[in-house]
Amino acid sequence: MDVAQQPADQANGNQQQPANMWETIKSIGMRILFFYLVSTAIRGFMSPQSPAKDSNGSSTPAKIYAASHNMFGPGQQFDFYMYLSPHAEKFSEFDNKDALFWIEKGLFYGDWTSGENGDGSRTHSLTTETPEVLKKNGSLFLHVFIVKSGKSPVPTDKNYAGREKIYGSFQLNKHKKKHYKLTSNLLTGETAQTEEDRKKAEQQIKFEVLNYWHPNLTVNLVNDYTVWTRGSLPSPLDEAVKFDPISNTYYPILFFNNYWNLGSEYTPINETVPTINLTITYSPLSLFKWQLYASQQMRGKWSQLLSGDVFEESDDDQDTIKQALLETNPYLLGITMVVSILHTVLEFLAFKNDIQFWRTRKSLEGLSVRSVLFNMFQSLVVFLYICDNEASWVVKLSIGVGLLIELWKIPKVLNVEIKHDEKIFGIFPKVAFSDKGSYVESSTKEFDQMAFKYLSWLLFPLLGCYAVYSLSYNEYRSWYSWILGMLYGFLLTFGFITMTPQLFINYKLKSVAHLPWRMLTYKFINTFIDDLFAFVIRMPTLYRIGCFRDDIIFLIYIYQRWIYRVDPKRVNEFGTSMEHPAGAPEEENLAIEGTQPAAGPSNNQGTANEEADQEPKKTK
Repeated sequence: MDVAQQPADQANGNQQQPANMWETIKSIGMRILFFYLVSTAIRGFMSPQSPAKDSNGSSTPAKIYAASHNMFGPGQQFDFYMYLSPHAEKFSEFDNKDALFWIEKGLFYGDWTSGENGDGSRTHSLTTETPEVLKKNGSLFLHVFIVKSGKSPVPTDKNYAGREKIYGSFQLNKHKKKHYKLTSNLLTGETAQTEEDRKKAEQQIKFEVLNYWHPNLTVNLVNDYTVWTRGSLPSPLDEAVKFDPISNTYYPILFFNNYWNLGSEYTPINETVPTINLTITYSPLSLFKWQLYASQQMRGKWSQLLSGDVFEESDDDQDTIKQALLETNPYLLGITMVVSILHTVLEFLAFKNDIQFWRTRKSLEGLSVRSVLFNMFQSLVVFLYICDNEASWVVKLSIGVGLLIELWKIPKVLNVEIKHDEKIFGIFPKVAFSDKGSYVESSTKEFDQMAFKYLSWLLFPLLGCYAVYSLSYNEYRSWYSWILGMLYGFLLTFGFITMTPQLFINYKLKSVAHLPWRMLTYKFINTFIDDLFAFVIRMPTLYRIGCFRDDIIFLIYIYQRWIYRVDPKRVNEFGTSMEHPAGAPEEENLAIEGTQPAAGPSNNQGTANEEADQEPKKTK
């Protein structure tokens, strides 16, 4: 499966959901690695300069802070107060009784045994009329105060906690975009859109920011007694741990945990929703688990930063991962994570070796040039498709880089000549393309043309049938969108067939020495990993069958590698062999002189074809 295709699936939003959890894991793994590389570059660029130097030329040392302890010691008794307010700034409406949501007193810091479930947790629910602020697309915030027992968060009280209080606020609702596109069946003009959505699309409204509500939230107080030093904390602890400079202590981390709230569980909220339900759960949390949750929040921040959008986009990817974490066996889940990392590394190695192979390639004998050009066409279709579906610039960038690399191969497989004396429209110089000599002089071109001729007998009828199907049953904005959508869907479904011309050329030449075997090896392993998870992960039966399409091609490649093996004793025209790389003995050369057949592309002609990245000899 082509890695570059997966982000395009995500760019289509609700039109095409991710095929399965395994494809989503691969896509997110690639994104995380990309985000890591970008963040590393940004940190290196924005890193602080070297310390300032004094008049003597010596560096001015940074301020050194003393080690700090947790403000709440083991077993510290505390109370918490939770308020609801439409204002994001620090809460001050203590006199408003309607703002009070929950008070719980007599809790102990680090208590993991009390509570409703015996794990230190407590739950409080409330069903109330929908606040006017939510009906008008506004926001509702939860304000939490945690103080030591006997203290109060109210500034006017005599027992006011002062600095010894933990405070945090959280926006309970979420604003998400709803896109409007004027689509219809191009033949009948019918559409499945609602009348309201269609009117907004006709008014050129691209999207609306709507209010969504989830009834559940968990408030965690992180249980941690580590001695931290101000100014030396790693990320993300440096943002979460707050210090009190007077008492030289730090505040326990107050964490609002909505990670397990699936995006599909959020419901729109407006003036037609009469009531809402809110359930808050308090529970302690270990520092290790908090770091896991915090890492996911950092990923979300980087996603918004790189996409340039303050509103979250589709939660389909994250929902798939969360459902896998909830429903999958822990051992299988651990194997999945390890293999996902391995899969991502192999994808990058295959990408690297593909570039290295074409960068050093000088002969095209034995290689299917038409397959390379078809891959360029496929990358172009995917890029135009995601641009037509308004993907984020991160997805466009990743697909665009892949397209540029495919275009980079053009001068590697074709002679490109710029004719300045011939102008197009009298302005632009004409660009002429021609086949390279190593491709024309050998039998490769003839076999390549023959393979694509046979392949066209299968592809063109399939393309026609798929075009009729998509035109009859799917909705599109325009004929241009239909062409892109039809070609994109066809390439995803039948693109694997374009790997077969190379098999035909290998068969005709009786050689596989011209192939980039290092790159293919990485892809072989990844394909078998896909097969493994096609059985252990829940997915449609047809998709399981589809996972084995590439396997058939790769197994034929391996079979050809086996039958077109190298004879290590065979001496080539340079007088060398695998057994005698410096040159065969004189009597051995005399023994084969006059009997050696003409050098051809077959692997058994000598060691010149042993390495996969070496070029096969031309047929005489």
